[in-house]
Amino acid sequence: MKRNLPNAVTCLNLLCGCLALTFVFRGELATGAYFVGAAAVFDFFDGLLARALRVSSAIGKDLDSLADMVSFGVVPGAILFHLLVRAARMADISVTDGAEPTGFWYWLAYAGFIVTIFSALRLAKFNNDTRQTTSFIGLPTPACTLVVASLPLILANDRFAISGIILNPWVLLGLTIVLSGLLVAELPLFALKFKSLRWGDNRRRFIFLLLAAGLLLALGATAVPLVVLLYVLLSVPKSAARG
Repeated sequence: MKRNLPNAVTCLNLLCGCLALTFVFRGELATGAYFVGAAAVFDFFDGLLARALRVSSAIGKDLDSLADMVSFGVVPGAILFHLLVRAARMADISVTDGAEPTGFWYWLAYAGFIVTIFSALRLAKFNNDTRQTTSFIGLPTPACTLVVASLPLILANDRFAISGIILNPWVLLGLTIVLSGLLVAELPLFALKFKSLRWGDNRRRFIFLLLAAGLLLALGATAVPLVVLLYVLLSVPKSAARG
């Protein structure tokens, strides 16, 4: 029975990904983003539960990757696609309100699914890379997806008047390329896996969690891209030391 509990939590991750996808394609991106957040929570706790119960299996590992491919592979691509369509409507002066962009602008929107492709590469690499047992090499797919999912939430409550920047098609395209590159980069990143609660063993993790909490409390959804950037930057000293 206990062997199946982590798999049940993984299935909740998958369910949230499916629900997020349905809302995204109905144009309700902010609601979809909340389900992405729920999927990320379940993704964190299935691993935590498996370690606590000391159960693991090849099926559980594969199931986790399949669930992640939906929640943190297909969903961010779909969100970026919809944002790029919206941005393209604003950039293409020949398009009337509510109409679809045409020509170059139409095809540009599909570039959002580059993230989906690189997420698949990232997950396949992770499953076959023995170096990633206690840390990560390349940006984890949930972190990438949280950046993407934060964009509709920022647009829905734009406290800092940055909607024009987010809905610039070139900014979205640049973000897509940067995130895709980080997914498969040979960049060692620490994992939020605590073997103990001692400061000396987890200094980097505690610093990250404290700073991330402060940013989220101060800035809300706008802080999410900054938190992921902080995560990468805090990993750099460790990466440099290895190099």
